[in-house]
Amino acid sequence: MALEVVDINCDMGEAFGRWHVGDTDDASLMGYISSANIAAGFHAGDPNLMDQTVRLAVEHGVGIGAHPGYNDLQGFGRRRINGTSRELVNDIAYQVGALREFARRHGARLQHVKPHGALYMEMAVNPDFAQQFITYMRTVAPNAFVFCMAGSATERAAHEAGQPAIREFYADRDYDESGSIVFTRDAGRPDPAAIARKVVRACVEGRVTAVTGRDIEVPFESICFHSDTLGALDIVRHMRDALRAEGIRIAPVSEIVKV
Repeated sequence: MALEVVDINCDMGEAFGRWHVGDTDDASLMGYISSANIAAGFHAGDPNLMDQTVRLAVEHGVGIGAHPGYNDLQGFGRRRINGTSRELVNDIAYQVGALREFARRHGARLQHVKPHGALYMEMAVNPDFAQQFITYMRTVAPNAFVFCMAGSATERAAHEAGQPAIREFYADRDYDESGSIVFTRDAGRPDPAAIARKVVRACVEGRVTAVTGRDIEVPFESICFHSDTLGALDIVRHMRDALRAEGIRIAPVSEIVKV
């Protein structure tokens, strides 16, 4: 069934001090998205940038999400770091707490939590880690959404515990036949028009072509793209125009899924 409304989320606030990645600033992107995943200091982000990014999201009516990662500034959170599930959940709690306090400062609430990079991928395949993370969420934020991949351990744990979950479609990443994204450290500069066509097809048909050339089904409620992907502003502009041309409305997940 074709989607009539969809969320667009973006990983944001992913600089640190004077160091920046990508070729687009967050202020330019904020007016085109409906949910922001804001780096919380471990893989990127710092207190000043967190405050600034939350303020921008509030000004634009964008849903605020914490984007916790591995404690890996040098590797941008894209390297797996060994740790027990309890240790990793404690790292997440530390970061979520910091981001939530900035949201409170600006009169906003935490809409969602979305782990970053290698942490997201580890949780997707580690049932114990996913279960302990969801137990934490049930305790501190039972109405906050968890962003995850369809079919992941994260989605299963959330469903079993009654935690609201939002499945993502990755606009600027490739898929393998299992429905998992193909992890890459450098996505290059993709073609915005091709991404827009891919996104529209996913919304209308619920399908995407995997790297093997085979079509797979990908259920989702939110479309993700990355602020550090080269040409991010052109990507989101093309996506929005193409979605609107199909009559698909864009809204934060808090308006799409009621909890």
